[in-house]
Amino acid sequence: MDDFLFSDEPADVVEPEKVGAWKVIIVDDEPEVHAVTKLALSDFEFQNKRLEFISAYSGEEAKKVVDSHPDAAVVLLDVVMESDDAGLQVAKYIREVAKNNHIRIILRTGQPGQAPERQVIVNYDINDYKSKTELTAQKLFTVVMSSLRSYRDILAIDQSRQGLEKIIKASRDIFATHSIESFIEGVLQQLTSLLGTVDQAMYATSLAAGKEAGQSNDQLVVFAGRGEFESSEGKPIAEVLSSDQMDACLKALQEKDIVYKDNYLFAYCSSDYNHASMLFVSGIPEFLTETQRHLIDIFAQNMQLAYENVQLQAEIEDTQQELVIRLSEALELHSTNTGNHVKRVAYLCHALAKEIGLSDKEAELVKMASPLHDVGKVGIPDAILNKPSKLTDEEWKVMQTHTEKGFELLKDSRREIVSAGALIARDHHEKWDGSGYPKGKKGDEIHLYGRIVALADVYDALRHKRCYKEAWSKEDAQREITAQRGKHFDPTLVDVFNRCINELESILQRFPD
Repeated sequence: MDDFLFSDEPADVVEPEKVGAWKVIIVDDEPEVHAVTKLALSDFEFQNKRLEFISAYSGEEAKKVVDSHPDAAVVLLDVVMESDDAGLQVAKYIREVAKNNHIRIILRTGQPGQAPERQVIVNYDINDYKSKTELTAQKLFTVVMSSLRSYRDILAIDQSRQGLEKIIKASRDIFATHSIESFIEGVLQQLTSLLGTVDQAMYATSLAAGKEAGQSNDQLVVFAGRGEFESSEGKPIAEVLSSDQMDACLKALQEKDIVYKDNYLFAYCSSDYNHASMLFVSGIPEFLTETQRHLIDIFAQNMQLAYENVQLQAEIEDTQQELVIRLSEALELHSTNTGNHVKRVAYLCHALAKEIGLSDKEAELVKMASPLHDVGKVGIPDAILNKPSKLTDEEWKVMQTHTEKGFELLKDSRREIVSAGALIARDHHEKWDGSGYPKGKKGDEIHLYGRIVALADVYDALRHKRCYKEAWSKEDAQREITAQRGKHFDPTLVDVFNRCINELESILQRFPD
């Protein structure tokens, strides 16, 4: 009988170190049960992790513990405590209220008649049912080990699901400028779930640094990571890897292959272009199957392909943006010779759009479309456009038509940037109080893009020298913009302008005339 778990003389238990441990919740109203359970499992180890015990002595206390430790792996749950079905109510609470479907519930009872096994198994979502009299130390070890394996597999499946969701979501717009971040994050998560015990991963590429690949490690920059590498984005890998890891990385880079060492690996990601990328994964199992090794190889190549596709899309968008800016600058140079005005306005618009709450996509759209605001001036005679003296009333009426000419020129495009440019060209000279042109629109009748460009355009003009005036100081320009709150400009936008004035000033300094 010495092998029975519930002996008469429970011993004091020294808790294992609670670092990287599996959490086990013990729920029982008898303190000696807690002590003996801890003693029986004191040397338990699974995948190099010990057990961390958390005790609860009633059903109500157990509910609080479950809420406080949603990452617990196993709960050893007594049935009869403050009431005959207290444990069953805890089991119901875990699944239906706490919505915790991961934790493995092992029901233990000293009074099987109070909760018949068949009835309990059918009516409650538990994973095992044991009578205390049959639970020897060996049987307890076995049931906890099998429960932890199930818990591990459930977590792997859930991580796999989450990874697949991110990959599917990113795949819908894989060529969008910002989708690569979520795509790589999802791929990393998927890979780590497939390998089972991975705890850290990192993807580094020379593309992130804008350099071509060679054998020099300082050209590889961390692009995405999990674990301790999450905060390493943008850093050269030499700054985040140990010397041994760096040696393995260089070997993988030189051999253009996958290098396995200790509990980590480096996978070289091949490329059709002269770029290098590296996938690092640590905490891998001691023995990898051929299937797992094959998956690693596929993931490494697909990640590089996806990254390069998005880089190509980004290059196309950057080229498109530069083309729009250069054409607009050519028009500005022809008419007013205002240097980097178009480029500054684009970046000012982006900052204002972000600060007022537009999404990254919309802010980028305003930035890319804003250079088209004066495109209608191509239809204005040079004699009026370049007249050094004040325009006559008739000439001013002709000048004002550039807004509608720009709108008519751009409005029928199916391209998002050009369509946004049409709205901006039409509305950027309207004023909040209705005194602008061409339609005398008021308030929200003016498209938000037009309101943003109007403020950015005026602010930049005030801050720079023109043939008819000197450059205004930051304080004078800010005072004038604020004075036009609710008159020329959207009041909310003026408030946003004042909040981010320092950021706007830094943009002006980046692109001087």
